[in-house]
Amino acid sequence: MNKAQFIAYLAPHFGDSKKEAARAVDIVFDSIVRNISKGEDVMINDFGKFKKVDRAARKGRNPFTGETIQIKASKKVRFLPAKALKEVISGARKLEAAPKPPVKVVPAKPVAKAAAKKPAAKKVVKKAAKKPAAKKAVKKVVKKVVKKAAKKR
Repeated sequence: MNKAQFIAYLAPHFGDSKKEAARAVDIVFDSIVRNISKGEDVMINDFGKFKKVDRAARKGRNPFTGETIQIKASKKVRFLPAKALKEVISGARKLEAAPKPPVKVVPAKPVAKAAAKKPAAKKVVKKAAKKPAAKKAVKKVVKKVVKKAAKKR
């Protein structure tokens, strides 16, 4: 699993926001790196321990030529798995069920949108009833609006 896959795996726990999941992953990794670079150990219960290790200068051998070379002193990161992680990997302990993301509640769509337009159309017809010439034109417009609303359903 790479970082992008890890973020995609966590996104459902952050409301399907990959941006928020990526931010959380970056914060965790950043805090681990910063503490290790200071020389502090980072221990995560039931997972393991990250620690900075100083390697002394030593002599090595060039595999192609066979001559002896000097290897410089360096600083490395070592991960020591916790007992619980070792047990899960070896099969001696079963892994608990993964936490499930929260269930999304999708608001119901209002069904009667066209019904809300009909009373408004009836008011227009009533007002137009006072003017006989405009009455026919208004009725045509109201019929078109009602047909469009019916098609949208």
